[in-house]
Amino acid sequence: MSTTLFTTDHEFLTVEGDIAVVGVTDYAQAQLGDIVFVELPPAGKTIEKGAMLATVESVKAASEVYAPVSGEILEVNAALENTPGIVNQDPQGAGWFVKLRLTKKDELASLLDAAAYDAHLKTL
Repeated sequence: MSTTLFTTDHEFLTVEGDIAVVGVTDYAQAQLGDIVFVELPPAGKTIEKGAMLATVESVKAASEVYAPVSGEILEVNAALENTPGIVNQDPQGAGWFVKLRLTKKDELASLLDAAAYDAHLKTL
């Protein structure tokens, strides 16, 4: 069974076992506007929580996306290289950024569940 968790910086993780799919939330893509470029790290790279995970460029601005947890990048969403707008169309589905193997599962405790994330959005 998978669980989806969120950060206050609008990243999401869908976790199943020790694998997490990471990307940006619908709120984040809406704030960015039309996304024209996504730069992802290479598969095999180990990343620490809080480190830069990706760069997203939109018609409005460039933004950095930070790793919500530590892990080893197993796969990147190659479709975003040619079609970055997928992030706008389906951010928490086909617009995912990376799949990673969690190296510090205890970091998940610092993330928000859907109800807490929705409550956070209401404060913005």
